[in-house]
Amino acid sequence: MKVILLSDVKKVGKKGDMLDVSDGYARNFLIKQNLAVAATERSKEILAQQKQEEAKLEAEKEAQANEIKKKLENITLEFKVKCGEGGRVFGSVSSKQISEELMKKHQIHVDKRKFIDNESINSCGVTFVKVDLYRNKVIGQIKVHVSEK
Repeated sequence: MKVILLSDVKKVGKKGDMLDVSDGYARNFLIKQNLAVAATERSKEILAQQKQEEAKLEAEKEAQANEIKKKLENITLEFKVKCGEGGRVFGSVSSKQISEELMKKHQIHVDKRKFIDNESINSCGVTFVKVDLYRNKVIGQIKVHVSEK
């Protein structure tokens, strides 16, 4: 029996996949648990329409990420910290501090876990920090300037 999965099913397939499974498994488990529907002409049309809407939504999200990327290119975040000899910082500037500063001064929300190579900044000067804005397709860059108090 051909079915279309409504959600991910372990060892079977992902949401939106059209599969050929045994009749008993389809009727007694997948359809009963609302994990799948029978693959009729109408359900195939609905699936195609949903995939089209998803693609449209994904394109919008990618466009928003590109806009944020352009904004980030023009932003320089300033941090004043205590420095020792050779420009070494007492403590560090973390990705959490960078994301909070972006939100506070520029109203741009970037998740602290989306920073690529999110090591803390341990030296005075200018550092470029990369941020994954959309599924490794759109990567922005923030200029962070750390100076002495």
